[in-house]
Amino acid sequence: MHAARLCMQSPVAVVPTLGGLHAGHKALLHAARKGGESVVGTLFLNPKQFGENEDLARYPADHERDLGIMRSAGVDAVFAPSVDEMYPPGDAFTVNPGPIGDVLEGAQRPGHFRAVATVVAKLFSATRPDLAYFGQKDAQQLEVVRRMAHDLRFEIDVVPVETVRDENGVALSSRLAYLSENERVAAEIVYASLCSARDRWTGRERAASALESDIRTVIQSEPLATLDYAAVIDPETFEPHGGPIPDTGALALVAVRIGTTRLIDNLRLN
Repeated sequence: MHAARLCMQSPVAVVPTLGGLHAGHKALLHAARKGGESVVGTLFLNPKQFGENEDLARYPADHERDLGIMRSAGVDAVFAPSVDEMYPPGDAFTVNPGPIGDVLEGAQRPGHFRAVATVVAKLFSATRPDLAYFGQKDAQQLEVVRRMAHDLRFEIDVVPVETVRDENGVALSSRLAYLSENERVAAEIVYASLCSARDRWTGRERAASALESDIRTVIQSEPLATLDYAAVIDPETFEPHGGPIPDTGALALVAVRIGTTRLIDNLRLN
C-alpha cells in the first residue's frame, strides 16, 4: 500500500469502509473522486468495533461486489487487509478517544469508539491520505475521527458528506438489508421523529428536553420501534445544552431498534 501510495498524484483521498457498500458509500466515493486527484478505498470488516451479541457474523459485506462498486466509482487502489494483518499477535496499543467516546453511542456500546479510532488510525497509517471522507449519518464517529486527526496531528482533512436517504427519508445503512418489508416501512419513523423535532425548533422551541420528549413520543407511536436514546446536544462539544439552545442550533441524534436491527440517525436543528 505504501509503495502504491508513492505513485499516486496528490491530494490522495481515502474512503474507509466496513464493506456492504450501498448508495451512501457511493456518495462518499463520488465526493472523494471530486476532491482528490487519487482515491483509495478500504475494505475491512473490523471485528473489534462489534460488541458481544452484535451483528458481526451477519454483516452484509460481499467482497467481490464491494470491489466492483469501488471499481465502477473510479477508485485507484483498494486496501483490503486481513484481520491478522491489522491485528498481529502482541498488538496491544489502542487510541483512547476521550470523553466523547463514552456518551451516546459510546455509552450504549462500550469500547466501540476506542476500536473505531484505533482502526482508523491504522488505516490512515497504511493509506497516508491527504483527505478522508466520512458520512454525516454517523455523526459521533465523524467527530471522533475529526478530533483524532487534529489532536494526533495526522495532517489529514476529514471531509463530511451529507447523509443519503431513500425516497421516504430513511438514512441508507448496510443494516437495512436485515429488515423485513414491514420493518423497512417502520424504519421511516426514525427520520420522522427528527423532522418533528426540527419543526418544533423552527417554531422557536429552545428547550432540549422538550425536543427530546417530542422525538420519544414519535418513536413510541411505532409498535415495531424501540428507542435506545434521543438526544439534542451541542454539535461542537457533543454535550447537553446547559440552558436554552442558542439560535446557532443543535444536533438531534437518535438510536432506534426496529425489530432486532439497530439504526442511528441525526439532524442539525438550525
